[in-house]
Amino acid sequence: MSLYKNLFKQTAIYGIATVVPRMFSFLLTPLYTDLLPKDEYGEVSIIFSWMVLFNVILAYGMETSFFRFYSNAEDKDKVQGTSTVSLFWSSVLFLGGALLARDYLAEASGIDVNYIIYTIWVLVLDALVIIPFSKLRAEGRPMYYAIIKIGNVAVNLGLNVFFLVYLPKLAQACPGSIIETIYVPGFQIGYIFIANLIASLLTFIVLIPHYFKISWHIDKELWKRMMRYSLPVLVAGIAFAINETFDRIILKNLLPENIAEAEVGIYSACYKLAIFMTLFATAFRLGIEPFFFSHAKNENAPQTYAMITKYFVVFGSVILLVVVVFSDFLKELIIRDEAYWEGMKVVPLIIIANFFLGIYHNLSVWYKLSDKTKMGAYISIVGAVITLALNYALIPQYSYMGSAIATIAAYGTMMGLSFILGSRYYPIPYDIKMISLYLGISILFSLVYFYQFRGSYIVGGAMLLFFGVFIYFNEKDKLLRIIRRR
Repeated sequence: MSLYKNLFKQTAIYGIATVVPRMFSFLLTPLYTDLLPKDEYGEVSIIFSWMVLFNVILAYGMETSFFRFYSNAEDKDKVQGTSTVSLFWSSVLFLGGALLARDYLAEASGIDVNYIIYTIWVLVLDALVIIPFSKLRAEGRPMYYAIIKIGNVAVNLGLNVFFLVYLPKLAQACPGSIIETIYVPGFQIGYIFIANLIASLLTFIVLIPHYFKISWHIDKELWKRMMRYSLPVLVAGIAFAINETFDRIILKNLLPENIAEAEVGIYSACYKLAIFMTLFATAFRLGIEPFFFSHAKNENAPQTYAMITKYFVVFGSVILLVVVVFSDFLKELIIRDEAYWEGMKVVPLIIIANFFLGIYHNLSVWYKLSDKTKMGAYISIVGAVITLALNYALIPQYSYMGSAIATIAAYGTMMGLSFILGSRYYPIPYDIKMISLYLGISILFSLVYFYQFRGSYIVGGAMLLFFGVFIYFNEKDKLLRIIRRR
């Protein structure tokens, strides 16, 4: 089987591991928007935004560092032992400190202390499975990885449906029973995080054998080298978290109190329509990251990376245009409450922004392979500064539309900077002409359709047909060679 076919097979399995869980999570959006008022859905979104940031902090770049050192290590047990024990003790310290400070955190954030406690436990349990999951990816065991990931989200989805839909009905139908005792009226947000906590706990239990197979010893010299590699990744991760989620937090703080959480709810619900691009980019990244490291020493590695990035752009361009053309159809499946639909105007911008982010991840191979992770941190910091500056400048006048503009500006800048710096430090022969054509046509068609011909599926269909034919005539020979290569 050719290199490309093997890569695409592995990426497809990681795609299943990403798409199926996200689709399960996807089903929670209509559930939440049906059952929760906009302000309560906004509060849930804000808590999840904080969780994204603390997930990055608790991982402190150790996942990427693990791949970097594990792939070339003579003593792989030492790498997994050192990284696992490091994350274990840092998680335990965080757990103790955060629980002691729970009342202060609740007061500072304006979030109920019970939700804070649940969130702390979810964060710790998720941190404890980082290296077990990374080892599965590094060992090329995507099926087992996929089963656990899908199981986690299936449990989470099932518990959400039980707590939010069936538990109130059962409590009403069985007065005086234990079910009525379990049910707490008005505690919907709490049940959402209890469901997450149980799912995370079960995932940790499944992966706990990893902790019995390692040597509980930290190699100090190895740990220092791993930390030097991972800390810039941490800085980049924090900047990414700011780019990805801080707009919700800033929206809450800058908008009038009586509408802030409702606006966050509208924006967060419509943001979910970018999930198709996010799924594609995430699945691709999960499959590609171990591949980048394992093939770094191959003589034709730069040509391989260039080809991979080109076809990421090809498939991503098609996804962008398809989702934008059918966005009004999709909104009725995902966001059934019309009260949220006023935020649809941000959808094309958010999808394009996430496409830029996916391209950035593909371009970022240069600083990971050349051990210049500091450069990745600098790029991410630039993106975070743009995110914060534009959100603070635009939100007071444009509300969540300002957040969407900030997101596309930040990710677009990061993509451009990574390409420019990569050309200098780790030249890769990208097909700039065709990549630019595919990217430019898909963005132009998407914006023109949505803001000028929205709802006209004849125009949208014609655009899709033209773009599909254009891709076919330019790429058919190369794709056939890849498929036939042995």
